[in-house]
Amino acid sequence: MTAILPPWIVLDSLLHNWLLEDIGRGDRTTSALFPANSIQGTAKWIVKEAGVIAGLPIADRTFKLLDSSLSFIPQVPEGKLCEKGEVIAEISGNFDALLTGERVALNLAMRLSGIATLTQKYVDKIADLPVQLVDTRKTTPGLRLLEKYATQVGGACNHRMGLDDAVMIKDNHIAAGGIAEAIALIRNSIPYPLTIEVETETLAEVETALQHKADIIMLDNMSFDLMRQAVAIIRQKSDRVKIEASGNVTLETIRSVAETGVDYISTSAPITRSTWLDLSMKIQNH
Repeated sequence: MTAILPPWIVLDSLLHNWLLEDIGRGDRTTSALFPANSIQGTAKWIVKEAGVIAGLPIADRTFKLLDSSLSFIPQVPEGKLCEKGEVIAEISGNFDALLTGERVALNLAMRLSGIATLTQKYVDKIADLPVQLVDTRKTTPGLRLLEKYATQVGGACNHRMGLDDAVMIKDNHIAAGGIAEAIALIRNSIPYPLTIEVETETLAEVETALQHKADIIMLDNMSFDLMRQAVAIIRQKSDRVKIEASGNVTLETIRSVAETGVDYISTSAPITRSTWLDLSMKIQNH
């Protein structure tokens, strides 16, 4: 699976605002030492611990917003598992752009590489089984597009990006009137291409979701035995319905979840439980 970044017309405003947050009224240190466009330098990005690299195109764009003439050359492809000490990018350009953009570019790459690293560990646990790992909407506000990009780099699929992508009838929706009524009301109001997913916690709810032709049935926080029963019921009655498992998925449990026969396993863990991958920039003047 190839990870695809949103277009720059979408991302540039985010990067611009993050640079403004850091720069404020100006980089006092750099502007005093290195007047704009006065000194050329080179830098290397170095991995300080083993991990999967993600975010190099974003780092490149961050620097280019400060100086379009700057050269950012990745030394490894996105998604590569790198060892400690490996050089992952070489950069050359004006000192002021290199130093002013350093922190924002590194922060983004470290955050995204951490997510990609943990995602790959989850994916590796189920790589030989016919199931896909998907992420969730538990993302950092403002960073969703990039955090979900990082899970792709790590080998996962994206679940819906927002509330307008698909219909998901969750427990709090069901509490207001039940699965049957919710599906009927929603089906009469949504655009044609959208699918309907229903979150279920019992076999009775699974049966109801099937009866009313849900497109995707989520098995939420079920025991392994209950999941196997639910999968058997769904498979017996429909080969069209996709089955998703969710809830308390860990590196220790994900394979057992996959072995129940579900099509997808959704978890927020690669985003919410990951730590940043430590990277550094070493610079020298020409």
